[in-house]
Amino acid sequence: MINPMLSFMQLCDSNFPSGAFSHSFGLETYIYEGTIFNAVTFEHAMRVYMQTQMAYTDALACRLAYEDIENGQFDHLVELDHMLSALALAKETREGTRRIGERMAKLCVDLYESTLIDTYFKQIRQKEVNGHPSIVFALAAHHLQANKKDAIAAHLFSGVHSLIQNAVRAIPLGQTDGQRILLALQPLMQDIADQAETMTEDELGMNMPGLEIAQMRHEQLPVRLFMS
Repeated sequence: MINPMLSFMQLCDSNFPSGAFSHSFGLETYIYEGTIFNAVTFEHAMRVYMQTQMAYTDALACRLAYEDIENGQFDHLVELDHMLSALALAKETREGTRRIGERMAKLCVDLYESTLIDTYFKQIRQKEVNGHPSIVFALAAHHLQANKKDAIAAHLFSGVHSLIQNAVRAIPLGQTDGQRILLALQPLMQDIADQAETMTEDELGMNMPGLEIAQMRHEQLPVRLFMS
């Protein structure tokens, strides 16, 4: 018998092959320009990134998607998918999240027997939706019997962990530094998960202009390790 908790831990693992290891979501621009150059500057950048893009996109979208699933509001889930795509102004970021979302959905179809995940993946393939990792994560977490707040916190952990592993390669950082940063950021992850409960749908996609510009400028960098 499959243990839902262990399956949930597998979903949150940074080694889960969603393709997130190919994306920095604009952080590589700051690394290239020398704004991020060590563990201290990277941790500061991650805190800003988490409090803006991850809070008002990933965390809030995961919460809204989970509630749509619980309430059987699948039409709104499709609407949420469309909104998330429209709110991603940087082409690389928009395409990167789409690729990760589609890859995650395909993996989850192979791993779990879930009608809802199957339906969402079919909608992606038929181009009725774009595919977004926050929606796929909420679908999988609900299937694996994780509660909403745990799902939001775990989604944040998964995203932060992936970006830290990417920074270890790109800056570079030592693995120990990476683990220290991951531990130091855990209270912020929980704070954002708690705050997500009181956010409104109108706040979806709120971001820092500088970060969005960095994501747009990444396309023009002369040397790149990451697709975004």
